[in-house]
Parts: sequence; C-alpha cells; structure tokens
Amino acid sequence: MDQSHPLHATDRDCLDRLLAVASPAPEHLVDAARLLMRYQGFPGATDLQDDLQRVLRLWGMDREALHRQTRALWSAGYRPGTRSAEAVGSGFDTAAEESP
Repeated sequence: MDQSHPLHATDRDCLDRLLAVASPAPEHLVDAARLLMRYQGFPGATDLQDDLQRVLRLWGMDREALHRQTRALWSAGYRPGTRSAEAVGSGFDTAAEESP
C-alpha cells in the first residue's frame, strides 16, 4: 500500500516548477537533488518519483550526474537564498578605514 508523504503538496508545487525549467540554475539542481533524496525508497508518492525522473530526462542527466553537480555547488560555497559576492558588489572591506 502506498503511503502518503506529509510534504507531498509542497513538494508537488516545487516539482511542477522544476518541470517548467529547460536549463536548470543552481537552485533548481539543489531542489531536484533534495527531492530525490527525500523520496528515495519511500513507499508512495509515485507521482512525484515519476516526475523527478522526468525532470532528469528533460535536463539530460541521471541521478549521479545531478549529485555530482550539486556536490560541486556545495563545495564551491553555494548556499540557497544567498547571492554571490559578484552579484552584490565588489566585496571591498572598509573595516580598516572605519577604525580610529
């Protein structure tokens, strides 16, 4: 018997957004990997599991390629919800000038 996952509705919304992405950005890759991990071996939510496989096919990758890319993102300092230093500004440190 298939079990119902408590995050099914939230994950369905996320997965629907991923299905609309042709060229994934880092946040899309991380979301897909997170969902794959969450539902790996879960005895239910087959609609989500099937669509996760569909997302990978649309992006031209398999599970291992996705995990390889997300590991590289995390290793390079990627954190969800933050922007890189280049997107924010120069990163110039003015602390030395502010000291008396």
